[in-house]
Amino acid sequence: MKKIAIFASGSGTNFQRIAEYFKDNADIKINLLIVNKKDAYAIERAKKLGIEYIYYSREDFYSSEKVLNTLKEREIDFIVLAGFLWLMPENILKQYPNKIINIHPALLPKFGGKGMYGHNVHQAVVENKEKETGITIHYVNQHYDEGEIIFQAKCEVLPEDDADMVASKIHLLEQEHFPKIIELVLKGE
Repeated sequence: MKKIAIFASGSGTNFQRIAEYFKDNADIKINLLIVNKKDAYAIERAKKLGIEYIYYSREDFYSSEKVLNTLKEREIDFIVLAGFLWLMPENILKQYPNKIINIHPALLPKFGGKGMYGHNVHQAVVENKEKETGITIHYVNQHYDEGEIIFQAKCEVLPEDDADMVASKIHLLEQEHFPKIIELVLKGE
């Protein structure tokens, strides 16, 4: 069985969708939610889903081995970033080469990098009058949004779309594709 740890910073909609997708899967288990904000709504979702969660501070992540030790102790095989806004520390990247993936709410390499998440991305898409946008699922490396691309899905951006309308379209793509791509990656496909 493959054990997954999901890292989240916010509301946790992707975390919940992934957890529900794998709920009855005998080969893949969501073992743990790791959050870096004490008030992340993802914690409430984890409680409802019966998934253990742990909060870690910036110091825990970048100045200690606490997070890595937890991952090792729980025999985590794979890490999924689902709205997690920090760079992965070097010690975790070394321990999990090509075993950490992220989802980005745009078609990378466009609209990626530090500060480009959530509403900021959708606003940039609208302001740049893009005709299409989408999601990118990619491996994680030491830079924001620069890891090898695994999968992209596109949607149209209409002239009348505002950032919230774009966000709704992106959310649908995330919900549809992210769990399936995680499963394919874990199966080596």
